[in-house]
Amino acid sequence: MSVKILVVDDSVTDRKIIKSLLIGYDVLLAGDGMQALRIMEDNSDIDLMILDLNMPNMDGFEVLHVLKADPRFKKLRVIILSNYDELENEIRGLQLGAVDYIRKPIHMESLKARIEIHAELLKIQQLLEEKLFESQLTFDTILQQAPIGIAISQSNEPYSNAGNDLVSTNPSFEQITGRTNEELNHIGWAKITHPEDVEADMNCFIKLKKGEIKSYSIEKRLIKPDGSIVWVDVVVANLSMEKQNKFGYICLIHDITKRKAAEQALAESERSKSVLLSNLQGMAYRCNYDREWTMQFVSSGCFELTGCMPENLLNNRDMSFNDLITQEYRQSLWKEWERILSKRLPFRYEYEIITAKGKRKWVLEIGQGIYSDQGEVEALEGIIIDISERKEMENTLTYNSQHDEWTGLYNRRFLEAMLTNDIKLESTGKRALISINLSTLHSLTITYGFQYSQNLIRTVASVLKPYCNDHCLLFNTYEYRFAFYVKPYKDKNELLDFCERVSSTLSSFLAVERINVGIGVIEIDEENKYDVDHLLKKLLITSEEAVHLGEEANYICFYDKKLEQRIIRREILQRELSQISVGKKESRLFLQYQPILDLHQNRICGFEALARFNSDVLGMVPPLEFIPIAEETKYIISIGNSIIYKACEFISRLKSCPSQAKL
Repeated sequence: MSVKILVVDDSVTDRKIIKSLLIGYDVLLAGDGMQALRIMEDNSDIDLMILDLNMPNMDGFEVLHVLKADPRFKKLRVIILSNYDELENEIRGLQLGAVDYIRKPIHMESLKARIEIHAELLKIQQLLEEKLFESQLTFDTILQQAPIGIAISQSNEPYSNAGNDLVSTNPSFEQITGRTNEELNHIGWAKITHPEDVEADMNCFIKLKKGEIKSYSIEKRLIKPDGSIVWVDVVVANLSMEKQNKFGYICLIHDITKRKAAEQALAESERSKSVLLSNLQGMAYRCNYDREWTMQFVSSGCFELTGCMPENLLNNRDMSFNDLITQEYRQSLWKEWERILSKRLPFRYEYEIITAKGKRKWVLEIGQGIYSDQGEVEALEGIIIDISERKEMENTLTYNSQHDEWTGLYNRRFLEAMLTNDIKLESTGKRALISINLSTLHSLTITYGFQYSQNLIRTVASVLKPYCNDHCLLFNTYEYRFAFYVKPYKDKNELLDFCERVSSTLSSFLAVERINVGIGVIEIDEENKYDVDHLLKKLLITSEEAVHLGEEANYICFYDKKLEQRIIRREILQRELSQISVGKKESRLFLQYQPILDLHQNRICGFEALARFNSDVLGMVPPLEFIPIAEETKYIISIGNSIIYKACEFISRLKSCPSQAKL
């Protein structure tokens, strides 16, 4: 028998979905109650109606009144569609003759299962009415082969039939419940129902017995003999047995355990997702791939992040998400998404937004594209996290790594990075470094203490800051030393004029402290620009030379070839003295002994030992040149020990020849 079903719903989408779900059934569609009644007039063989209660023109209740009043539709089974919180409407619909109800939003698999049960119920009821007494064989065949559990009862006792065989079941019913027909007759269905579901089932059963309803459906749990639980969708309908004058009913059950497990897993997944999203320091989203980033979904974290309620952003109702992005990041954000989507890579980007209250926040967006089967971008999904605190910490760390803590000026590390970066640039114009050497401040530290000299350094920094601009940056490079990085400049005279102005300012300021200021200048060219460390070393030496030039040169010294030769000579001496200090080629250091004559006795009374240094590269080096270098580099300690050893060795030789050397 082909079951003809009339779907009455004002939603075109719902009608089409339900029709596509009911493949194998003869399905008719109506958009309201008036159209449904016209179709009923033309199709008297409609078996089942799925009726929405809330419709324009003529609602579901009016349709039920018409059907109840017309005897032609006595056998028509009506399933009503109600909303989740419309319990009173469901009761009213059942009282008007509906046999079942389904709540919106519709669970399509549940609807399909219900339709299958009612379709099977229609088939069975029709066959029972036509052939119950004519062909018991046909009835048994249907009962045995039906894919759902069927039980026919002639008892009004839900707990026990006192051994009377009043319940007939098919194999599917026994397989689902895990009990034989004899067991079911003995204990009754109420005792195999889960305790939490008994009350609801009993309330419906009592109404069925009293004739208040013709049928009811319920989802409940059954307890198998081994204690396991099986979820079933139960439809119970009054079964008229006029010839036997007894109360009877038919019970159809469908195993929905897997569906319930899936629903539970889905609910748990939704719960976990809800907990995750509610605790996320930001918001999750799904949006269109357009310039406005039109939001399809926004999590509750939107308000804390942006100051906007989620509904304000959905479909750009009050504003678009693009309105929240700061102007300087809008184009770069779009370009980055274009690049990522073309390669189908994960997206990760940091940018700034302005909240509804005008506060700027740094955010990190992590997302990906959602693609159709044709490879087109359907949407974007991801999360946007507030990273303002992290950015503030990063900025603080960056500032501290680039600035001197005491003066607030850029430090040597930042200067080295800037010089290294400028090497890569094709043309930056003429560049120069100017060092301000205040090493004589060290004497004030010894006299007045460290804090005094540090306060003076801070004051000097504030005095020098007015000379800074886009082409002249000031750095604190060493202890008691500053440096200007000038770029570009016109010529050497411009640098000299700048140095004289700085010297004049500092001289007038530091005169009371009796501090001399040395200003060293080195022009950066193709020869020296690649070795930044060596360049800064030359600058330091140049400023040291400037300290000793005197007032006639304004304590200003430019690095030139002569100074370079002195630096090279100094480096050679440092290298050779370093070798001697560790015992290599000690013969380069030797002593010359000048006798001391006692005029009264006309005899030599002693010797003056004079240290001499014969460089492999420079030849004989005067003591006044190599001894200060040895003192500065601390090689003087090991060299002094070597000199004492050589002098003692000379005395030892003299004593070993007393006849030749009488002192």
